[in-house]
Amino acid sequence: MNLLLIAVPVLLFSAAAAQKRTPNKPYLVYVGTYTNKTVSKGIYAYLFDPGTGKLTSLGVATESEDPSFLAVHPSGKYLYAVNEIDHFGAQKSGAVSAFSIDPKTGKLTLLNQAATRGADPCHISLDKAGKVTLVANYDGGSVATFPVHDDGSLGEVAGFVQHRGSSANKERQEAPHSHWIGVSPDNRFVIEANLGLDELPVYHFNARNGDLSPVEPFVKVNPGAGPRHIAFHPNGRFAYALTEMESSVTAFAYKASNGSLTSLQTISTLSTLRKDYSGPKEAAEIAVHPSGKFLYASNRANIDTITAFSIDPAKGTLKLKAEYPTMGKTPRNFAIDPTGNFLLAANQESNNIVIFRIDSTTGALTPTGEIVEAPAPVCITFVAAQ
Repeated sequence: MNLLLIAVPVLLFSAAAAQKRTPNKPYLVYVGTYTNKTVSKGIYAYLFDPGTGKLTSLGVATESEDPSFLAVHPSGKYLYAVNEIDHFGAQKSGAVSAFSIDPKTGKLTLLNQAATRGADPCHISLDKAGKVTLVANYDGGSVATFPVHDDGSLGEVAGFVQHRGSSANKERQEAPHSHWIGVSPDNRFVIEANLGLDELPVYHFNARNGDLSPVEPFVKVNPGAGPRHIAFHPNGRFAYALTEMESSVTAFAYKASNGSLTSLQTISTLSTLRKDYSGPKEAAEIAVHPSGKFLYASNRANIDTITAFSIDPAKGTLKLKAEYPTMGKTPRNFAIDPTGNFLLAANQESNNIVIFRIDSTTGALTPTGEIVEAPAPVCITFVAAQ
C-alpha cells in the first residue's frame, strides 16, 4: 500500500520541548466509545509504552453509557466523560460522569454524575487549573460548565449558554449544534465550535465560578462549513478550527488581550490528488504537534486518512504535506502521545486503534504495525501510569 499520497518540500523549524518525563515511563490510555448498538461496555484502558509504541489492552476500565469524549484532570487523579445520551433520568439531557483513576490498574471508579441540561453532549474539557469542567451539548445546542470539587466530583451546572438559530445547510444546520469547547491558553477565555451556526463563540471565563459572558460579535466561518474542533498552537498565538462539512482548516491569529480571533487562511484537508472529489466530506479531529511544527486532521466519509500540514512558525499559516490512510474505517479521533513520537488513530467503524510513528523532522506518519482492537473508539486520552 502506498501510504504517501502527496508530499511537498520540508520546512525546518526550531523544536519545542516535549513533555518532560522519562521516556520509558508508561502511560495509561483511556478510550471513550459508543455503547449503543455496539459490543462496547464503556471506557476501555490500555497501557502505552512510549519507548516502543506498543499498546496493551487492560480491558474495561468502567462500564458507562455512551461515554464518547473524555478529559483527564491536570492532577492525573480523575477522568471525566460525557455520556452522549438524550435522556438522563427524567430530564431531556445528556450527562457528565466523574471518575477516580487507579494509576496502577487503570480501573475507574464512578464519583458522581450530573445532567448537562442539553441532549447528546459530545465534547468535554477542563480549565487549566482543573477547577471547572466544560461541556458542549450537540443536539441541545448549548454549553455548560461544572465546578470540580476537591475530591474530583462535579457540582451542578455553574455557567450555561443556550444558542438559537440555524445556518446554510438545512439538513445538518437546522439548529445550533455545539461540538467543541475549551479554554484559551491563559485560561481567561472560553472558545466554542458551533457546527449548526457556523460560529466560533468566545466567552469571558470566570475561573472561580465557571461563569461565561459572551464576547460579541462571534467569529464566523464559511456558510455551511460546520466548525467541529479547535486546536491551539503551543505558543498561544495561533488557533486552528477544523470544519466538518467543508473539510477545511482555518488558521487564526489569537489575541490574548481580548480573546479575539483573526482569520489568516483557510485550507482544505484533502490533497490536490482529490481536486475533483465530489463525495461527502466529514473531517473529524485536529491536533497540533507538541513541537508546534506540524498540524494533523482526520478525514472520514470513506476517505479514511489523516492529513499532515507544516506550520509557518512566524505567520501561523499551513502548508499541506501529505495525506496518510489510517488503515481502518472512520477515523473519528486520534491523539498524539505526550512524547510527540507517536500518533494513535481511533478507527470507529473498524473497531481498532492504529499506531503511527511521527518523524520529528518532516512530520511524516509511518505505521508501526501495531493495531489494537477497540470497540467503536471515539476518543483517546493519556495519563501517567505508576
